[in-house]
Amino acid sequence: MIENAANNAPSSTDEFIKGLWKENPVFVQVLGMCPVLAVTNTAENALAMGMATAFVLLMSNTLVSILRNFIPKEVRIASYILIIATFVTITDYAIQAISVDLHKSLGAFISLIVVNCLILSRAEAFASKNNIGKSIMDALGMGVGFLFALFCLGAVREILGNGSLFGFRLFPDQFQEWIVMILPAGGFFTLAAWLLLFNIMKERRLRHEQ
Repeated sequence: MIENAANNAPSSTDEFIKGLWKENPVFVQVLGMCPVLAVTNTAENALAMGMATAFVLLMSNTLVSILRNFIPKEVRIASYILIIATFVTITDYAIQAISVDLHKSLGAFISLIVVNCLILSRAEAFASKNNIGKSIMDALGMGVGFLFALFCLGAVREILGNGSLFGFRLFPDQFQEWIVMILPAGGFFTLAAWLLLFNIMKERRLRHEQ
C-alpha cells in the first residue's frame, strides 16, 4: 500500500504542469483578478506584471518551504505576508531601476502583489506542507501559468485596441482600433472570451478521455 501511494503521488513535473493547464490560476481558479483586469491593456504591461508575480511566487514559496518547520502555526499567515512583502519590495525597486516608464504604468499594482491571493494561497496550501523541490516546481508552474494568462489578455487587448503588439504596428492605417479594448470594460470582455474558450477546450478534452 505504501508503494502504491508513492507511485500515485504527483511528481515534480506534474506539479509544474498543473499550473499551466489543469489548475491555471486565472483560467481555472480565477485568482488575482485585480492585476489581470487592470494592467493587461498592453502586452508589455501584462508580461512585466506576470514576470514580477512569478518571481515573488517562486521566492516566497521557496523560503516558506525552507522555514515551514520553524514558523509557529499561530503566526504563519503574518509570517507569509512578511516574506511576500519583502520580495515585492525587491521587485518594485528592480522594475523602477530597469524602466521608470514601466514602473509608472504598473503603478500601485506592483505593491498589491503582496495581497495577491494566488501567492498567499500557494504558501499556505502547498509550500508550507511540501519540500523545497516540489514547492519550487509548484511556484514555477503557477507563475508561468499566471504569466501566460496575463499575456493572452494583454496581447488581445493591445492588438484590437491599438492595432499593435509590443508597440509594433500590425495593421495598415485604415484599421479602426477598438478603443473599448484598452479601457476597463475591455478587460472584462477579453477575460470572458478566454474563459469561454478555455472551458470549451476543457470539456472537449474530458469527452475525449471518456
